[in-house]
Amino acid sequence: MNNKPLTILVAGPYRSGTNDDPELMQQNLERLETAALTLFRAGHIPLIGEWLALPLLKVAGSKKPGDDLYQEISYPVAHRLITKCDAILRMEGNSTGADNDVKVAQQLGLPVYYHIEDIIGN
Repeated sequence: MNNKPLTILVAGPYRSGTNDDPELMQQNLERLETAALTLFRAGHIPLIGEWLALPLLKVAGSKKPGDDLYQEISYPVAHRLITKCDAILRMEGNSTGADNDVKVAQQLGLPVYYHIEDIIGN
């Protein structure tokens, strides 16, 4: 791996498997953020789609996960972010959204990593 910081989208379960339970969704976000911190400490620029989507959803007036505003904003944010990324880290766990992020990345020719060690070299 070269020394240039990579901009890396951390993709994984956020809403999946939670039955829209806010506590479980927060736990999933914290798991993504833990990986983001590891990437940051390794010299990279981590991004998580929810970091941008959640404030936009609030301002737009989304009432619950999966509503029309959620559909309008949540996944498109991640897909737009991918166009600014150098790679994706696909975290473990079932997630249709993260699987779609991987497809977008592959269409753009971006590397997709499934293990953080493959990025940070440990």
